[in-house]
Amino acid sequence: MLAPASVHYRVELANLHAHLFRITLTVAQPDAMQRVSLPVWIPGSYLVREFAKNLQRLKVRQGSRSIEAVQLDKCGWQIQCSVDKPLVLTYEVYALDNSVRTAWLDPSRGFFNSTSLCLRVEGQEQGRHELEIVPNPSQPDWALATGLTAKKVTKKGFGTYVAADYDELADCPAEMGTFWSGSFVARGVPHRFVVSGASPSFDGERLLSDTQKICETQIDFWHGSSIKSISAKKHVPHQNYVFMLNAVDDNYGGLEHRNSTALICSRKDLPRLGDASSKVTPTKQMEGYTTLLGLISHEYFHTWNVKRLRPAEFSAYQYGAENYTQLLWFFEGFTSYYDDLLLRRAQLIDDATYLKLLNKTINQVQQTPGRLVQSVAQASFDAWVKYYRQDENTPNSTVSYYTKGALVALCFDLTLRAHGSTSLDAVMRGLWQRCKAGPMTESDFSQVLQSMGGRSFATEIRHWVHGTQELPLKDLLQSWGVTVLEDPAQMAQRLGLRVGDSVGVQIKAVLRGGAAEQAGFAAGDEWLGVATKGKNRQAWRMTRLEDLMLYAGHSKTVDALISRDKRLMHLELSLPPAITTWRLVLQDAARTRQWLAPNP
Repeated sequence: MLAPASVHYRVELANLHAHLFRITLTVAQPDAMQRVSLPVWIPGSYLVREFAKNLQRLKVRQGSRSIEAVQLDKCGWQIQCSVDKPLVLTYEVYALDNSVRTAWLDPSRGFFNSTSLCLRVEGQEQGRHELEIVPNPSQPDWALATGLTAKKVTKKGFGTYVAADYDELADCPAEMGTFWSGSFVARGVPHRFVVSGASPSFDGERLLSDTQKICETQIDFWHGSSIKSISAKKHVPHQNYVFMLNAVDDNYGGLEHRNSTALICSRKDLPRLGDASSKVTPTKQMEGYTTLLGLISHEYFHTWNVKRLRPAEFSAYQYGAENYTQLLWFFEGFTSYYDDLLLRRAQLIDDATYLKLLNKTINQVQQTPGRLVQSVAQASFDAWVKYYRQDENTPNSTVSYYTKGALVALCFDLTLRAHGSTSLDAVMRGLWQRCKAGPMTESDFSQVLQSMGGRSFATEIRHWVHGTQELPLKDLLQSWGVTVLEDPAQMAQRLGLRVGDSVGVQIKAVLRGGAAEQAGFAAGDEWLGVATKGKNRQAWRMTRLEDLMLYAGHSKTVDALISRDKRLMHLELSLPPAITTWRLVLQDAARTRQWLAPNP
């Protein structure tokens, strides 16, 4: 039996309607000037979120004596106390963020990451921590799921869990409620999937079956398909795994953890009863469900790529401030490359569907002027202030390390395969071995590339990762049996705009160098109408951007009527020539399958 941990948290679902958790933190052997603090960010989501803003009613006692907690900064406190008595802190945390990053509590569901609830006892982060989660009597049917190791829990999962240190505690969220639950075994490793908020049409068995295929494909990817189920546990970095999916009306995202992941999706994207046995096939299944499977694949791949194999700068998390790295193009971008590719290898989508997904990624990057301004390495470093704080100028000033990082991975993979000796798959496994499933640097990547590829890839790294040149996508794809066709682009791309047209034409962003920028459009404008010039001038109300050419006719220049800050303005818009967007077509299926098929 384990001895009591030096740090113990008791979490109560104090007030469901007020969305309040109550936490009692007991420090068995405090320092004389004990400091406690709440993280300002959560690993995997690179934005300072100021979790302490939701903490209230902090009280401290030692025995029967109340002690003052002196606030030092926005998220830290210092307590002067005796070292020979346990220190007890009580406080509340407001929880109404329906995301994967923070915490939520209402009469239908509870969820939290410990970075939002559990004060860090400074100086004792490396010791064993206990987390006791107490059920609310008003919700006797609620169950609990978490990746933490159980010490003493009920059949429904409430009770006491243990973590080896604060990092493990912070990396194991908890889901509570009357969720659906299912399980499967992948290569000898038990997996559990819980879903909150699903509609009655939800097909849980199909979700389990498809997720099992994803997990087995990825375990085989990292550790080799030849491993036996019995021995797989010796290789796989997790001894069990929990998927926690929150199905809502409209949302999407995920956050990886060491042996679990928190996901959120639209309940419309869940698999539905009857679909698997009727007309829905891998080529015709709901696009939303395919996207969900891609999300599951993405977060599960992170179990290896970022949770174990990780930036050297993340060897030890600094929870009180930003943690910078230039390697998110690798850890997020390469994961984004493999999430859909491994769906193909798991036979959950076909070649055409995979190319369609890849096509979307390519066009997203090509329609982002910021790709010519900032490298993916720079974008990785600036994630804290750019990617996670997007505004109307984001497309002009930066590029996504997810999407362009995925294309960089594609270029490395197809280039390596062209030499005939290796692939990016082998490089990933080589990095896993070289770095002993731990911290890595760009130099590690470069050296494994050179070792396995038979030459230096310094030029490619300089151009593709640290430069802003266009990637050689067309030539590489065509060499692997994929033809690139040019289709007319939509009007928004032609003009250099991003718009919303649910109610009229709302200008969301004006892209650098486009016709709209030259005419004087600005984000926030409402485009009301358009008028032709000349003797036969006609003016029209416009409710959809695609109607522009309907009303412009053969005119080369039109008068655009816009509203800005309730003022009406006329802008002279020169209509640019038609431009194109890429469409990928499978030309040589046998050649393409050499790339898309699993590699030993």
